[in-house]
Amino acid sequence: MESFLENLLYASRWLLAPIYLGLSLALLALSLKFFQELYHLLPHVFERTEADLILVLLSLIDMALVGGLLVMVMISGFENFVSQLNIKAGTEKLDWLGKMDSGSLKMKVAASIVAISSIHLLRMFMNAQQIENDKLMWYVIMHMTFVVSAFAMGMMEKGKGGAQEL
Repeated sequence: MESFLENLLYASRWLLAPIYLGLSLALLALSLKFFQELYHLLPHVFERTEADLILVLLSLIDMALVGGLLVMVMISGFENFVSQLNIKAGTEKLDWLGKMDSGSLKMKVAASIVAISSIHLLRMFMNAQQIENDKLMWYVIMHMTFVVSAFAMGMMEKGKGGAQEL
């Protein structure tokens, strides 16, 4: 009975596979939105002010960072929790593939969230005259919460002996 239960629990990791597949569909949706924004930007690029153009570009950078985060979580999560990826020899392989354990994945996700939050906060500051001060203050507080959390996670990983880098 114990062996059956252990095998059942171990096999249940495959329930995560559709979730990672769903993340790839979310990446497709993000890509479509990225190109929709680019499509709207290009014909009117000379009509936009510099500040407006920078805000749109920051939005595109934000989407690129989120896309990278999706890829990282999707691929390394699948490899860490479901099954190793069998990439054929001679095929292009991501440098970090097979090297990112769950601890380093957490650190990369935290660093990505801080980067995404930084871009979002910069967009808010670029548009600060149209945002209420208390709302802007809450954006800063949330961003600093992400920064402190990522720093604390890094210190805890370092304390466990992991030389993780952000």
